[in-house]
Amino acid sequence: MQNQKPVPGTTFPAMEVSQLGGGKLKLGVPADNFDWQLLVVYRGKHCPMCTSYLTELNETLKTFNDLGIDVIAVSGDPEQKATDQTTPLNLNYKVGYDLSVRQMQQLGLFVSNPRSIEENDRPFAEPGVFVVNESALLQVVDISNAPFTRPSISTLAAGLGFVRNPENNYPIRGTYTQAA
Repeated sequence: MQNQKPVPGTTFPAMEVSQLGGGKLKLGVPADNFDWQLLVVYRGKHCPMCTSYLTELNETLKTFNDLGIDVIAVSGDPEQKATDQTTPLNLNYKVGYDLSVRQMQQLGLFVSNPRSIEENDRPFAEPGVFVVNESALLQVVDISNAPFTRPSISTLAAGLGFVRNPENNYPIRGTYTQAA
């Protein structure tokens, strides 16, 4: 299956993953007290940059929540690896695990093979950030093929604050299609 780049303004694909602590997470479906969702796909336990990113996301969580944005993070790691990476971080948002290669491809993510068994024992997703609005449409999409090119959390929070302000009437960007 070839990756298709997600198109802003289209419906986020329906999918679920297992949630640390039990249950399932519906990706793209905000928790009851929120109307938007920020989904961060991270590479996994083998990535120290991901650990830093998850920590910074946790430190900025209140800003996102105050904007009405539910925050979740997910990786392709199995439960134990995801637990080992995130438990010491004391994250206050939900974390999903076992994102399948098929789901990674549905999201248009770049998927990498591990360099060695010490790095990982399976293909893993490169970083992705998806913001799904109240209409279940992709408001923001950022997909990277390297751990050092993801968006700044503080810039993302400020930008979403601007977008969420009704006075700014900010549309979904990247929806231009050339007339035939």
